[in-house]
Amino acid sequence: MENLCPVVIDRTGRDIHEEAARMRAQGPVARIELPGGVLAWSITGYDAVMRALADHRLSKDPRKHWTAFAAGEIGHDFPLIGWALMENLSTAYGSDHSRLRRLIAKAFTPRRVEAMRSGVEKIAADLLDELAAAAPDEVVDLKARYAHPLAARVIGDLIGVPERARAGVLPGSDAHVDTTRTAEDLAADAERRRREMRELIEAKRRAPADDLTTDLISAQDNGSQLNDTELLSTLLLLLGTGTEPVTNLVTNTVRALLIHPGQRELLAAGHVSWEEVIEETLRAEAPVAHLPFRFAVEDIEIGGVTIRKGEPVLIAFAAAGRDPAVHGASADRFDATRADKAHLSFGHGIYRCIGMPLGWMETEIALRALFDRFPGLTLGVPPEEIEGQGTFIMNGCRTLPVRLNGRDRARQRV
Repeated sequence: MENLCPVVIDRTGRDIHEEAARMRAQGPVARIELPGGVLAWSITGYDAVMRALADHRLSKDPRKHWTAFAAGEIGHDFPLIGWALMENLSTAYGSDHSRLRRLIAKAFTPRRVEAMRSGVEKIAADLLDELAAAAPDEVVDLKARYAHPLAARVIGDLIGVPERARAGVLPGSDAHVDTTRTAEDLAADAERRRREMRELIEAKRRAPADDLTTDLISAQDNGSQLNDTELLSTLLLLLGTGTEPVTNLVTNTVRALLIHPGQRELLAAGHVSWEEVIEETLRAEAPVAHLPFRFAVEDIEIGGVTIRKGEPVLIAFAAAGRDPAVHGASADRFDATRADKAHLSFGHGIYRCIGMPLGWMETEIALRALFDRFPGLTLGVPPEEIEGQGTFIMNGCRTLPVRLNGRDRARQRV
């Protein structure tokens, strides 16, 4: 197995599912070559991914456990270097991971998430009002004008980003996960975001508020072990993870329903629920496709493959959801009526996404409101013209052109 020719990862993410199939052909664990010529492993099989996510011998800390990185063999020109340089929940291991997770989890309690419901509904309604101003036959980008701003505004409210700062602090696009950009360009963009986030943190120190940034600052002031770098990096992580996956989940669900009208008819007739449709989207079109990084703390055997100590590992969520060993010959087909929609798109075990309840609520509110307001929603281009996101890390579309024709203008709010 170790001698197989590695699958060279397409940094443009041109066809996420075709690439996943090529990796799966090697078995549940595949040898891959990342941009920059770095060799790694990709775990594609559902059972293997579940095992890996629960295995404490796989660390997320490159400083301690990525042998090549610790030895200085991975230069700053490595296109994914930003994923290794972070100091937050995404790179923490052991007690550090538990400490950071406890601090952040307080923001996503059921009570706090439910308290955000009316705010999410208001954001969705306001954005739909803006869309309603489009001309009857106008093609609009539903990602740029609805899915992305909704997710960005919700996480911005949670973190406490003031309106005047949102243009700079909130991600304006998916540029930070665009794996086609140069390392230099990404570094410059990351430094700009860090500068703007430092300004936000200092503003919250001067004027505390009822938001997550103030909560984390208070925890730091009360003796938590959250240092300044972790505070900054954690807030940036939450901005990204609170925006892009929800954006993709909303757009991927809309795209699936518009491409498969039979599924949409089942939904309209009440034969499947929104919950079933969203779960099937999470399975068949995981919003995060191929996530870096984990590192073997010792030699580990997974899926018949020995991953050597210090080697990097990626989790292929988009591949795991379509594993034929779990979902059979129809694994590649979107079908909200299937009985088993098992997926790992929100992670598993101690690495299960903390923000899952909020992301779920946002997605369901966004979809229900959209199709209720615009029941005649259709694609604005042929399905084959919808371009990928320009990354192999995320699974989404660059734009989602739609027509809102058939909308009921009498239902517009005044």
